[in-house]
Amino acid sequence: MSWSIEGKTVLLTGATSGIGLQASVALARMGARVVMVGRDPAKTEAAAAVAAKSGARPPETLLCDFASQAEIRSLAGEVLRRFPRVDVLVNNAGGVHKSRRLTADGIEATFAVNHLGYFLLTCLLLERLIASAPARVVSVASIGHRRGTLDFDDLGFARGYSIMKAYRRSKLANVLFAAELARRVVGKGVTSNSLHPGAVATNIWSGAPAWAKPIVYFLWRPGFISARQGGSYIVELVASPELEGVSGRYFEEGQLVEPALLARDEALARRLWDESKRLVGL
Repeated sequence: MSWSIEGKTVLLTGATSGIGLQASVALARMGARVVMVGRDPAKTEAAAAVAAKSGARPPETLLCDFASQAEIRSLAGEVLRRFPRVDVLVNNAGGVHKSRRLTADGIEATFAVNHLGYFLLTCLLLERLIASAPARVVSVASIGHRRGTLDFDDLGFARGYSIMKAYRRSKLANVLFAAELARRVVGKGVTSNSLHPGAVATNIWSGAPAWAKPIVYFLWRPGFISARQGGSYIVELVASPELEGVSGRYFEEGQLVEPALLARDEALARRLWDESKRLVGL
């Protein structure tokens, strides 16, 4: 039977604005049971109200600050309690920080939220995803991964931190994670893919330093696409019947392409997986 998103439970993180909100709106309109995850209660409810105006099934909401492993574990427990099926998990929550900061778990915040947040939530929900098969995991990465590096002796940039180096590292980790997950669930009815949704006009760069904001808004922003268009690339990976069975791949603005050479290093992906397990206590 061909894949259809209607009636399927879609858990989408980072859903309160930008591409996450736009994807939630579109998927609700297509008849999915959308579960929108946000950090701020008021913003999350307001975003759900926007998505509910699509005229389809009103989305449900959950709260989580992905800088906290305890909150991620609480979120996973709530999902497992409330939803018998999880047909699709969209890992989208993320952010950047102009200066280096550590989470309560002692991990550099960009890496903690953008990569370990994806990793921990997916691992905690993996058995439910397998039980719901066919299921899909979609991880929002970035073309920025192409300039990313990994140094296991200093994953958190205790030396030489910069906003872009930390962001690129986290996005490289997203692509490596999505591909390694795909290899680990072969034959279990779950697919895992990652994507760059385009240079999108969202507020993710609100955490950039003051000197960088004119660059973002005056040099980059004219080339940005809308959040609706960026969100449509998420929707395609979630809902397209043509992508049934497609796994371990990377997409840029809807096109299947090869990621960076480093992102194709299977030994590196396995090492990142093992180190991520250690960092989240799995």
